[in-house]
Amino acid sequence: MPECFGKVQKEKSNAIRWQYPVCTSFIPTQFFVTCRMKIGELNILKAVRDSDYGVYLSDEAGKEVLLPNKYVPAGIRPDQALEVFVYTDSEDRLVATTRQPLLMLHQFGFLKVIDTTSYGAFLDWGLEKDLLVPFREQKQKMETGKKYLVFLYLDELTGRLAATAKIERFIEKEEILLAPGEEVEVLATHRSDMGMNVIINHLYRGLIASQDLLRELYPGDTLPAYIKDIKEDGKVDVMLRQPGFALSEESGSIILDRLKHAGGFLPLSDRSSPQEITEQLEMSKKAFKKAIGILYKQRKISIEENGIRLVQKS
Repeated sequence: MPECFGKVQKEKSNAIRWQYPVCTSFIPTQFFVTCRMKIGELNILKAVRDSDYGVYLSDEAGKEVLLPNKYVPAGIRPDQALEVFVYTDSEDRLVATTRQPLLMLHQFGFLKVIDTTSYGAFLDWGLEKDLLVPFREQKQKMETGKKYLVFLYLDELTGRLAATAKIERFIEKEEILLAPGEEVEVLATHRSDMGMNVIINHLYRGLIASQDLLRELYPGDTLPAYIKDIKEDGKVDVMLRQPGFALSEESGSIILDRLKHAGGFLPLSDRSSPQEITEQLEMSKKAFKKAIGILYKQRKISIEENGIRLVQKS
């Protein structure tokens, strides 16, 4: 069985980059090829033969998939590698596309309903074939024009990609493989009295507490964040800025940048309200006070009664 690894590589002549499992049993000079083609994911496949309908691509195991003419790059050569997304067409045949969908397999996201039928709701996910949410996978009847939080999964019975709004069974609750301070990616899902609820790395639930919301977030926003704390009950607290000393350095850089753009003076001090500081600098008052203390010791700013001033180098 070919050995695979998930490492970023770069195709020398075509500058193709990817972060998906690639095969080391056969390594041409220019590219690595996906060991086994995976539906719902990006694959690195090589061109093997032409047809009237497009170009057939192959994985290292020899499995082929059609890349329709409309997606075939001009001047493609035999054995040239392409990064493509693989899914099934309206007749359940495997097909490849160079377009990237809004969701990959095992990912969460907000998608818009563009049609409803007796089979369920169809979502726009950026590809020609719309994505089905069967009625049994809807929490309530979906309406055309509205966006819903869904999860992309592979139906093992039909071999088709489908979406579900009943996402809880895909959230990991037992084994939380995260650590305080770790950088993660979060998807904002909904507001509550406690703050903004998020999904972490398409796997865990988390919360950005109201006091840690340094800017306005909306459902569907994706952004980098940091693990603040993991509680005994498995709940995960998330923050938008890196904790510790790195946070003070980052906050200091933001303050210096704002001072330069404001002509050297900002009307903010330890007397300013937390809201004023957050609105102008997107940081907490605690982070602000710590950062200006460091900047003052470094003689980069002076602290005045009504604000802070950039120290001009002589």
